[in-house]
Amino acid sequence: MNIFKIIQDIEKVDGEVYDRLASRRQAFSSFGSFGKKVALAAVPIAMGSMFKKAYGQSSNGIADVLNYALTLEYLEADFYMQGLAASGAIASENRAFFEDVRDHEVAHVAFLKSALTSLGATPVDKPTFDFSAGGAFPDWNSNPQTYLALSQAFEDTGVRAYKGQAANLVGSNEVLTAALQIHAVEARHAAIVRRIRGLKGWITNDERGAGMPVPTQAVYDGEAETMQAGIDVAAVSGVAAASVTEAFDEPLSKEAVLNIASLFIA
Repeated sequence: MNIFKIIQDIEKVDGEVYDRLASRRQAFSSFGSFGKKVALAAVPIAMGSMFKKAYGQSSNGIADVLNYALTLEYLEADFYMQGLAASGAIASENRAFFEDVRDHEVAHVAFLKSALTSLGATPVDKPTFDFSAGGAFPDWNSNPQTYLALSQAFEDTGVRAYKGQAANLVGSNEVLTAALQIHAVEARHAAIVRRIRGLKGWITNDERGAGMPVPTQAVYDGEAETMQAGIDVAAVSGVAAASVTEAFDEPLSKEAVLNIASLFIA
């Protein structure tokens, strides 16, 4: 979850959001032009100021969207914090990698909380998470293989969820460029987790991969697609269908992401 998806979700709450903020290009050009190097701490202040001008302090809809994003970031950050705190969840050779991922998620949480505060809204409290998913993963914090499997599921979900919003950003070259920059890094994270598990860095058909528990299948449903923009890529390329599905990663809907995340909220 990130600023670009948040903006798109706000547009669903208020279809006139861009009119309130002036034009898309004008409202977000600053993010595109200096966002590559801007300090994370400055972004919530800028975003809060922008929304205050557009909505004032009374927009419950925007606060709801930001708090939804914060809840998802709480889940990811907590997963990595608890995993690193557990004695048997993470193999020593993978610890440095997961420390980096934890720091990324903690930064996302701090960003969203600051953004909500700048709007005069109250950030939601962190939910109680059950990463065993009601007992489906009883050894998630004591078995490195189970922990890696869940990390793969969370990371693959994040990549597909982010991609699901990309088409909605084509109206602004600046925002789309920045979004693709972020998306590329998120995809690399997912690929690293998959490679640690001895898998390909990409998804074949709708296969969750060796060692992935059955409850994670929802993360991979819909990936066995060979039709792209109305073109049967397998037919026109002569490439095997399985390889075509690897060449194109599919988006995941917001509803599907929510269903997956809800499994881990107590």
